[in-house]
Amino acid sequence: MSKEYRVLLYYKYVDIENPEEFTEEHLAFCKQLGLRGRILIASEGINGTCSGTKEQTDAYMEKMKADPRFADMVYKIDEADGHTFKKMHVRHRPELVTLRLEDDIDPREQTGKYLSPKEFYEQMQKEDTLIIDARNDYEYDLGHFEGAIKPDIRSFKELPDWISENREKLKDKKILTYCTGGVRCEKFSGWLKEEGFEDVSQLHGGIVTYGKDPEVRGRRWNGQCYVFDERISVPVNRDEHVIVGRDYFTGEPCERYVNCANPACNEQVLMSEETEHFYLRSCTDECRVHPRNRYIQEHNLTDEEVSEKLRKIEEVRAEV
Repeated sequence: MSKEYRVLLYYKYVDIENPEEFTEEHLAFCKQLGLRGRILIASEGINGTCSGTKEQTDAYMEKMKADPRFADMVYKIDEADGHTFKKMHVRHRPELVTLRLEDDIDPREQTGKYLSPKEFYEQMQKEDTLIIDARNDYEYDLGHFEGAIKPDIRSFKELPDWISENREKLKDKKILTYCTGGVRCEKFSGWLKEEGFEDVSQLHGGIVTYGKDPEVRGRRWNGQCYVFDERISVPVNRDEHVIVGRDYFTGEPCERYVNCANPACNEQVLMSEETEHFYLRSCTDECRVHPRNRYIQEHNLTDEEVSEKLRKIEEVRAEV
């Protein structure tokens, strides 16, 4: 039985004149439809994900297809039980994805070779092939392709520096790269080509498309795919589910992300419900004693109760 709500994921590199004006108009249009989501607008195009009823999302796609700039834009569609966002945000940005290159890359002029899910699946298993995850570290920690390299970075804009530092290890290799929906790989693979890497390919349509392919069925993917909405993650491998995420404190298998209770930190951390309550949903001692700790406020903990919890944490450390 189909669900009433849907989630749209899409992007398009295309020239947009007066992007600030278009941003305001697009926000008004989305709110009028009743959509919720997060859409980025730049002079180089649009990158968005939004949720709504079937009627609302159909109306959105129909309106966009009537605009010649977005007529051929591809939508990745998931069914949902309800809205996956709290609000509707449409924001203007200098870039669709933040690479901050001195000489920017236009994916319409240069990008890596597109591989279908089947082609990507086959290429992954060949010799002299390196699979580079183009996402953030917390996305990789929740799920990734078998054998994929996790760059030692905290954000996408750090990726070029990491490549430069590891150039010798990467040269003369067949490079495969992937991301959630494809928008980051468009620029990243083009930048790799610009830097002299000759054999560069990207997963066309990203992980989301790979997981829906009826032939590949998400094979060679372990864990879940991180998504930037209230679902947090979606399944990919439809034949076998292997948990790769690990609880931040215990190292036990875990796929449950929470935000650190310290609002000044707000780091996403993998925690089971048990460790969340034991460690006050906080990633460090500093966060646990922060005066605005949300966990302490939500549970109305007294100073004595907090002190007792901190004492138990110290006991556990002493045992280790």
